[in-house]
Amino acid sequence: MKKAVLCGLLILPLMLLAQKKKTSAAAGAKNSYSALTKSISKGQVVYQKFCLTCHQVDGSGVPNLNPPLTRTKWTLGSKAILIHQVLNGSHGTVEIDGDTFHNTMPPLGQALTDQQVADVLTYVRNNFGNKASAVTPAEVKNVRAKTK
Repeated sequence: MKKAVLCGLLILPLMLLAQKKKTSAAAGAKNSYSALTKSISKGQVVYQKFCLTCHQVDGSGVPNLNPPLTRTKWTLGSKAILIHQVLNGSHGTVEIDGDTFHNTMPPLGQALTDQQVADVLTYVRNNFGNKASAVTPAEVKNVRAKTK
């Protein structure tokens, strides 16, 4: 009987600790999801103000002028390339997934903060049929520092 009570007293703290870790992990996942949702929501506002005219409501772009943002290697690929594109724009011809686009993209580095660039790219990478990791302000800051 004493052994059973002693085992129970030893195991109880371990069970409580395991439950606390489980609850903490669930809270962390909820906070992470909430942060992603907020970033996407704020990114949609930026998209509507700066990107929608050229890339369209559905992200389909305009053939031969403005590239689509729907499941392309640029949208789903390297975050650094995408960040650089938003910060510095482009001039001349751009080829994306075998299609050529000729319209100039204005640089938005002066108009947008690191947070806004991160939000709009997170929005784009998680809409229009896309599912990719979020872009962080720290990643934008890093690319911005390298392109000055």
